[in-house]
Amino acid sequence: MSNYNAHESAVEETINGAVKGNSIGKRLGIIATCVVGGSLVALYAVAGPFVAPALRKICLPYVPATSVQVENVLKVLRCRSGSLVDIGSGDGRIVIAAAKKGFRAVGFELNPWLVWYSRYKAWREGVHHSTSFYISDLWKMEQLEDKLGKELQNSARVVACRFPFPSWVPDDSVGEGIDSVWVYNAKTFQSQAQINQATEK
Repeated sequence: MSNYNAHESAVEETINGAVKGNSIGKRLGIIATCVVGGSLVALYAVAGPFVAPALRKICLPYVPATSVQVENVLKVLRCRSGSLVDIGSGDGRIVIAAAKKGFRAVGFELNPWLVWYSRYKAWREGVHHSTSFYISDLWKMEQLEDKLGKELQNSARVVACRFPFPSWVPDDSVGEGIDSVWVYNAKTFQSQAQINQATEK
C-alpha cells in the first residue's frame, strides 16, 4: 500500500511539475511575443518618418547640414535682420544658428522626431523664445516658387541649401558641392515672374 501511495505522489508531483513548467513556458512565450512586437512597433515609429521620404516620387532625404553649410548661410545673411524660414529644417541647425544671430527663425519639417528634437535643442541652446518648429509637408505647398514670389516682400531673400530652385536665377552663391548655398533676392525673381507673365500674354 505504501509503495502505491509513493508511486501515486510521484506521479502527482510529475504532473504538477509539468503543468507548472508548461504554465511558465506559456508566460515566457507571451512575454517574448510582447517584447518582440513592441520592439517592432517602436522601430517602425522611429524609422518610419526617416524612410517615408524615400518612398515619394520626389525624394529629398534627411541629410544634416554641415558646419560649413551653416556658416555659408550665416555669411549670406550677414548685415540682415528680421525673420528667417527654413523649409526642410531637419534637426534645426540653421534655424538655431540664425536665432543666435538675432533672427526670429522658423523651421518646417516633415519628420516629427526631428521637429521635437529641434524644439528640445533650441530650448537647450537658450533660443526657444525666438524659434518655432512645425511639422509640415513641403510637397503639399503647391508650386513653392510661385507661392514665395507672390507672398514675399520684395526686400526678402531666399537661401537654398543643396537643392537650388529649378527656374530662379541666383543672385549669389557661396560654397561648393554639398555645402553650396544659393541666394535669391525677391525683387529679382518677382520681376522675372512679371516678365514671364507679360510674354505669355
